[in-house]
Amino acid sequence: MATEYLCKVCRGLLNVKTSIVLAASKVNGSERGLIFLNPEIGNYVTTTHPSFRIEEGEEYTYTCPICHSQLNSAKYKHLVRIIMVDDDKKEFNIYFSGIAGEKCTYKIRGDKVEGKTGPDVKIYDKYFEVPEEDRKYL
Repeated sequence: MATEYLCKVCRGLLNVKTSIVLAASKVNGSERGLIFLNPEIGNYVTTTHPSFRIEEGEEYTYTCPICHSQLNSAKYKHLVRIIMVDDDKKEFNIYFSGIAGEKCTYKIRGDKVEGKTGPDVKIYDKYFEVPEEDRKYL
């Protein structure tokens, strides 16, 4: 079994062949399309249709292409959450930035950060390095 990526709401499979497929739109809703993400954590290569260009620094809303639920985190501002199931059937929450050009990914199991990567993780470390009881103040 290969690593699978799931919608956090419907648990539908998001990966097809060598990509994670999500629907994306600018926060203001002016442009939208499909985006293909590389499933390798730390690889920030994306593919879109030539007429749907992701603009660096712009925030996007990501939705499940199956159930259309929003994947942007309500808990952590500017982060998007999907689920990863590894070869051992362990589940992880995967968080990545919804702001184009920011490179950060967190792999979390339960309340423990199992891995983090990307030069922009320092922006979001505050969400994961603060004790749970104090996170409500962020």
